[in-house]
Amino acid sequence: MKAAATHPATSLTPLRVAAFRRFVLANLVSTTGSAMAPLALAYAVIGQGGGAGSLGVVLATNSVPTIVFTVAGGVLADRLSRSRILFLGNLLSAAAQATLAVLVATHHATTVSIAACGFVSGIAVAFTAPAATGVVGQLVAAEHLQQANALVRLPNNAVKVLGPVVGGVIVAVGGPAWALSWDAFTFLVAALLLLGLRLDAPVTTASALADLRAGWAGFRARTWLWTYTAAGTVVVAAWLAGFQLLGPVVATEHYSGARSWGLVQGAFAFGLLAGTVVCLRWRPHRLLTVAVITGSGLCLPPAALGTGLDLPWVLLGAVLAGIGLDVAIVAWNTALQQHVPQAELGRLSSFNGVGERVAIPLGYLVTALAAHAWDDRTVLLVCAGAIAATTILNLCVRDVYRVNRVRACRDALDGAPGG
Repeated sequence: MKAAATHPATSLTPLRVAAFRRFVLANLVSTTGSAMAPLALAYAVIGQGGGAGSLGVVLATNSVPTIVFTVAGGVLADRLSRSRILFLGNLLSAAAQATLAVLVATHHATTVSIAACGFVSGIAVAFTAPAATGVVGQLVAAEHLQQANALVRLPNNAVKVLGPVVGGVIVAVGGPAWALSWDAFTFLVAALLLLGLRLDAPVTTASALADLRAGWAGFRARTWLWTYTAAGTVVVAAWLAGFQLLGPVVATEHYSGARSWGLVQGAFAFGLLAGTVVCLRWRPHRLLTVAVITGSGLCLPPAALGTGLDLPWVLLGAVLAGIGLDVAIVAWNTALQQHVPQAELGRLSSFNGVGERVAIPLGYLVTALAAHAWDDRTVLLVCAGAIAATTILNLCVRDVYRVNRVRACRDALDGAPGG
């Protein structure tokens, strides 16, 4: 990687780097549309006569390409300009959402056409996600990576609190086509902003297949990386099954239904935002240990729902889970960026991403099977127990305690001008 050509002056804090501000703004703009998209998509399917089955097909079609193509995206992220990949990915997403908006507005949308647009969007995500992980490290010095990762997530989490509400109003007043059009427009604006980054491409001499093999070897050689990925697959699967899938069902049966579940979702979103603020102030030394421990907070909401605690306790569990999850994400991204060379970051982050994305169908499938044997609350408790047990097992890996914050860069810069 041409570090000298793509890296800013290392003494600058993230928000003083113009390229980083551009990257954050692009993420913020696209998130304002993406936060509304799930609701608009659901009502687009319902509006053309589809039900739960049709929506399931659409969601599956969107998630499959992110599993299949993420590794390819990781290879390209280590071979091509990451800023160009992000530009093209956002442009592709804009085209897919614009096409979908036109189909819905003209009443020509079908389950097949909606799924096809979702498939294209899924491909875009598969190629942009690994590139985005590496871009932060190219724009910001190593000692500022945690702050940079938190700053990227701060406006995104704030939008996630308000986005679904605003999206609901837009869909109710104007229909899903307007929300989908806004999503397409935000992707286009983000693409134009990302076009201005102009990060250099790495110098590569090996073939793409050789790069893939080298990336897999590097992934396997780092015990902390593949064990965290394996643990994350279990944790994400249990979380999706215990919170996203069974949570609304239990809220309907034992609480006040949609109102209670809306409060729980809001509490979780507030926790994510609070977790980002924590990361702006707290700089733990043991990055990976913190990521593992704080991620275990995801067991709290399913445990509270499973044991039948009153709603205030469920809300508290959701807030704590949100705080823990965001701290875990920021700590993990910082550890990955500091301990994996830039030349390998796209591939290794893509292997980690595949593990977490596989958890989506895995969690739903296991829950569907378990629902035939146990009642919903028992399944919730099993999911909470799986998260806790996986955390304990991951903490038994010695390398977890060796992946700590890199301080050498800061020490070397103490005497530098502006450092």
